Parts: sequence; C-alpha cells; structure tokens
Amino acid sequence: RIIEDVSTMDELYKVLRLRVRPKILMASNYEEAIQIFDKYKEFFLCLITDIKFEKNSKFDEKAGFELVRYVKSEIPDLPTIIQSSDRTNELMAKDLNCVFIYKNSDTLAQDIKNFISFNLGFGDFIYQDETGKAIGTAKNMNEFEQQLQSIPTETLLYHASRNHFSLWLTARGEIQLAREIAPKKISDFNDPEALRDYLVRIVKQLKFEKNKGKIVEFDETLITEESNIIQLAPGALGGKGRGLAFIHTLIYNFDISHFIPGINIKAPRTFIIGTNEFEDFLDNNRLRNRIYSESSYEKIKEFFIGGKLSPLLMNKLRIILGKIKKPLAVRSSGLFEDSLMQPFAGIFETYLLPNSNKDIEVRLKQLADAIKLVYASIYSETARGYINAINYKIEEEKMAVIIQEVVGEQYEEFFYPHISGVSQSYNYYPYGYMQPEDGFAVLAVGLGTYVVEGEKAFRFSPKYPNLENNTPKDQYLNSQVEFYAIDLRKKELNLLEGDTEGLARLTIEDAERHGILNHCASVYSAESRTIYPGIDKAGPRIVNFADILKYDYIPLAKSLVEILDIVKEALGTPVEIEFAIDLTKDSDYKASFYLLQIKPIIGAAIDYDINMSEIDRSHILLYTEKSMGNGMINDISDVVYVDRETFDKSKTLEIAAEVDSFNQEMIKEGKQYILIGPGRWGSRDRWIGIPISWPQICNAKFIIETSLEEFPLDASSGSHFFHNVTSMNVGYFSIQHRDKNTVLDWDLLGQQEVVGKGKYVTHVRFRNKLTVKMDGKKRISVITWE
Repeated sequence: RIIEDVSTMDELYKVLRLRVRPKILMASNYEEAIQIFDKYKEFFLCLITDIKFEKNSKFDEKAGFELVRYVKSEIPDLPTIIQSSDRTNELMAKDLNCVFIYKNSDTLAQDIKNFISFNLGFGDFIYQDETGKAIGTAKNMNEFEQQLQSIPTETLLYHASRNHFSLWLTARGEIQLAREIAPKKISDFNDPEALRDYLVRIVKQLKFEKNKGKIVEFDETLITEESNIIQLAPGALGGKGRGLAFIHTLIYNFDISHFIPGINIKAPRTFIIGTNEFEDFLDNNRLRNRIYSESSYEKIKEFFIGGKLSPLLMNKLRIILGKIKKPLAVRSSGLFEDSLMQPFAGIFETYLLPNSNKDIEVRLKQLADAIKLVYASIYSETARGYINAINYKIEEEKMAVIIQEVVGEQYEEFFYPHISGVSQSYNYYPYGYMQPEDGFAVLAVGLGTYVVEGEKAFRFSPKYPNLENNTPKDQYLNSQVEFYAIDLRKKELNLLEGDTEGLARLTIEDAERHGILNHCASVYSAESRTIYPGIDKAGPRIVNFADILKYDYIPLAKSLVEILDIVKEALGTPVEIEFAIDLTKDSDYKASFYLLQIKPIIGAAIDYDINMSEIDRSHILLYTEKSMGNGMINDISDVVYVDRETFDKSKTLEIAAEVDSFNQEMIKEGKQYILIGPGRWGSRDRWIGIPISWPQICNAKFIIETSLEEFPLDASSGSHFFHNVTSMNVGYFSIQHRDKNTVLDWDLLGQQEVVGKGKYVTHVRFRNKLTVKMDGKKRISVITWE
C-alpha cells in the first residue's frame, strides 16, 4: 500500500528502528576482533574488552591493550571499557583513555549501565555543564532540537568536544545524521554560534526528510511545512483524507515534479481530524439519540453548534491559528466519500473561513463551528436521501475533517487564487477528433466553488488545448463574468447562514482591477467577430486563458496530461482532480500548481457497458452510435417531439415557441423528458435547426437531433449547446435517417398516450418508464421500452 494511516506507519517505523538498533558483536580472539572492527568501524559505538585472550593462536596476557591501541589509532574518541579482575591494570587503562571496570565488583552491572548511559547516548540526552551538572533533558528529537537552540555556549562545546551528539544520534538509529556530524570538529567553525546553527539546521533537515509526504502526529514545529499532513486526532482519514495522503506521497516521495518540468507541483498546508473525534463529539455531547429522532436539519445544526470539541483538539487548533493567518478551508472527509463504489461528491459541506479577525479566540470559535457543521452535514436532507438511495445506513457513516490553507493572494479586501479548476481523465462529451480517453478540464478565475457549482467556466481538452468548438461570439456569450473570493472584511461569521457566509461574489472587472486577467483573458471584437489574446485592446473580456493554453505562459495543458495519466495509473480507474494555480513565478521562473483533491470517476467505461446481445431489439425506441453521455436513467416516461409529418422548415420560430410551452409545463410538473427534433437545436440559423435558447428546453434530460429529407443534420451535432449539455449532464444523441446503423421508431411514438399536441410539436407519455443507456466509451446509446 502506498498510503498508510499514522498508526500503521508508527508500527512500520518501530520495525525499522529495531533493524537499526545497536548490535553486540562477539569476538573470541584478537584476529577476529580486528576483522570485525575493520569491517564495521564506521558504525562502532564502543569497545568492551578483556585484557587476556588468544592472539596468533597463543594466549596473550596483553592482547586487550594491543586491541585498544589499534582501535584508538583509527577512532581516538571511541568510548572503551577495559575490564579485568586484576586492579593493577587500571593505571594502563587510564593511560589509554579508557574506562576500567573491576570484574569482581559488587556494582559491575550498574557500572556498565552507567557507562552506556553516559557515553553511548542511550536513553534521554542529558545536557550538562563542565561540572557534570544536568541543565536539561531531551526525551526525543523535538526536545533535542529545541534545547540545542538555547543551551549555554559552554554546554554546547562540552558535548561537541566529546562527540556526545553523534553518539546519541547513532544510538537512536539516526546513522546518516550521526555520520555527518561525527567528523566535524569545533575548529571547523568560526565560532560556537556557527556550530550551533549547523547542528540545528541538519537536525531540522532530518526531521523534514523523515516526515516528507507522510501523515504525522501533531508537532508544533511542523505546522508551517507543506510537505506533510498533520493529524490532529486519531481515527480513520475518510475518503478525501486518503486522497490527500496519496497526493502528498505523489508529490513529495514519488517526486512527480521529475515528470512535469516547468511548474512547481505542490499541496497546501493540510491538517486532518480523524474520525475518533467525531465519535467522541457525539458521545460527549449526548447527540446520538437527538440527531436520529430530529428531522429538521436546521435544529440538528444548532445541536452541533452547541456541542464542545475535545479540549486537546481545541488547544491544537489554537496553536495552528497562532501560526497560520491565511484563510482556511474546512472540508468533509466521510468514510464513504470519494470511494470507488459510491462517491458522496458534493453531498457534505465545505466552509471557507476568512480567518481575519484579530482576536484569536474569535477565529478559534469560527473554526470550531465550521468543524461542527461539517459533522452535522451528515444529517442534512440531501445526505440522508443519498444514503437511503444507495441502501447505506446513516449510522455507518463517520466523519473526518480536513483543514487546509487556502491557495491564493490578497487583493484589496479579498483573497483568491489566480485560477481554479477541475480535470477528468475521461470525457463523456468529446467533439472533433477528441477521444473520450483524452479527458477534459474546466478553468475559472477565483475560487473553485465557481467551477464545481457548474457556472460559466472555460472547458478544454488538455491534449488539444487549441481545439475550439464554439464561434467567437458563442465564446463571448458563455464566458465567465463573475467569480468567488473570500471576503476578508467579514470579521464576524454566522456559519448557520450557510457555507458561503465567508465569501464574496465579484465581477471580472474586479479581477482586472486586481491585475489577475493579464494571462487569463482575451478581448472580443463584435465588429470583426474576432478574439484578440491579451487585454491590451478595448472591448469585452473573454476569460479563455489563451496566453496559457495557446502561448504556453505556463505548461498547464502538458502538466494536466501527465498528472491525470500518473494518477489514473496509480488508482487503476479514471479520476478527477481539483487544483488551484498561482501564476506568480519564483526565482526559477516557475508558477505553482496546487493539487487539492483526487477522486475516482465511477462507471467510466465499466458500469455502463452496453451489450446489444442482451437487449430485446423489438423494444428499442432509439439506437445511435453518435452520442455523448454515460450512465443509465430509468425514470423518464415523457417524450416531446417535433412531428416529422407536419414539420415546416420555414416555421422553426413557431416550433421553438411550442417547445418552450411544453417545457414550461414539464417544469411545473417537476418532470424531465426526452426531446426529439430535426436539425441542430439552438442554431442561430433558423434554416438548419430549431432556433431555441437553453431556458426553453432546460428540463430536457436527453436531446436528440435528427435529419429529415431535405433537412440534413450537420455532423458536428451538439456543438451549440455543448456548455449546457456538459454542465447539466444531458444526454446528446444524433440520428441520421439514412444511416442503417441507427434506429428511431417514429411509429412507436405515434402509438403512445398524447398528453399535449400543438401544430408542430407533440407531447406523449409511455405507460411504463423508459430505460436510457449511454456507453460513454463506445459512444453508443439505446432507449428501450417495456
């Protein structure tokens, strides 16, 4: 497994520590001792020797002294014990700068223990002055580093001159660090403070390398590091948490930047509250019975706001807020969320906090309230309905919470990133020469809230970033005109008002004033119907990221292709990623790409595979090999169609009005329907299709374009309504009446119950629900009736 929970990693770390713990190597004669020393001298901690033992196959009464002299010639400061039952050997031991231990002493074991504790670094590191008086004790690496920064100069020199630092690190299994420190001498540094700075720096570097890309337990010194995830409470990480753990491994251990040159791949500072805190919150505040008996989500939120998080967590949050002053995102991470089986995408809440109040206690309360409301979102009407629909039990869901520093910069009283986006490795709505496997991306200026809510944003294929499917005028009409930013003026928040309480909705004119549009927008000329890259000219702005996608200001398209491919291969399924981009370039002239989230796409090319041999061909209403969309829908029985017998291509304006009338009726009834008609729906040219606007057919779940005699269908079907079709997940089918591989049973439509009939348009209802299957990979679709 690439990603492990903290508890598992701790067990793994214990095993590794066991492997590097000191070993005792026994030699039975002088030659064997020399052989062992020569082989392992880089790792020697100490030498313990008798005096009399075999040398050159003869018993030698001074062999021990000879061994010590040989070893000391290589490592003069190596701690050494000479043990003997003859006290007269003590003087020679001292001459060799060794500790002498009398074998017959009543305190033999304690003497050896004292030697090991004092000379070899086992146990705590005890900082001492020159007299041997203890002035501090470090039980772990964090305390060792902290005290190293403040101990008196005399203490620093005392330990450094005796090689105590490298010995203690070796005993703790930090071999690499110990080997770097051991050769250094005090004389190598200009002054003691230079020595201190060196030791602090390499200890910090060790800690950074060990934690890089991992989920680590709370450590105040690691709060500002981007390379690790800090877990604030134990328990499971949830779906998003697992995805973030994978992201950090990908970036900081796998070193994804090696495959994606020209841009910095990063992740924002991230903290995770494990599911144990959620369980304790429910129990300690006696909420379980109340939430299951209460149906009002508003009251449930009030219950949760009134509860208290654990004092330990609150203290950790207070420390974090003391170090992080940027806005924060508080996200859900349920056990079911973003799973491979049933992703709960968009079901639970996310709160964006300005984190701008000067009073840290106010900011702490806002953060705690956001965490509680994320917990409460499990019991919203939306979440309950979704959980029931997939036959899960609500009590099985448990919530972890993710706290992330928001990517972006401050502009006036607002905070937001240059660009936010979503990208998928599989595209159910390809056009031109694109293939479904080429994927797609959607970009917008500002916070990603604008993108994920399906508002006007710029869509493109990372593989073909220059391929366009709309006219310049259509691009202008569909261009982003507003965006979300965090409102730093909001010092006080009432999060019960909703998850947008901390946000402001600004216009693209605001972004231009902030200097954000320089590389993100172009100018549209209505006179020449042309788009000019950049914003140097006067005229309406189109947010199309031309300087980035066409002229490679940053290698965004190439980066997305590589990232999607790597993540897709790692997870073994098509994926979606969320990201933010900071266009500010560093000293290496690189902008920064922040990976925010990874989740699998369900059903891509698997769940909705159509096997025509299993379908009763006598019950087919429609079959086409030119379709866009993926999935199965079986809750629609209404069809609105333009009658081919009464169709008059000179009356397409009247036909559009009739379709609008039926659409309004369907809106009132709360029903979706299948729409069928000749030519290109929404065409500006009334002679090649029905000149209708999107609001006039907005309740259509499936749109079918057909050709008729003397009314051919343009091969680029669907291009006009592409933005709406993709954002609304509408199925889009094309039927060429002369194509023998397609089916549209007009006679079957004429046999159904007529609900409404106009001069050109008819609304019929099937007795039983229709089943619509769309195979996004093969681009085939079929509609069957019962």
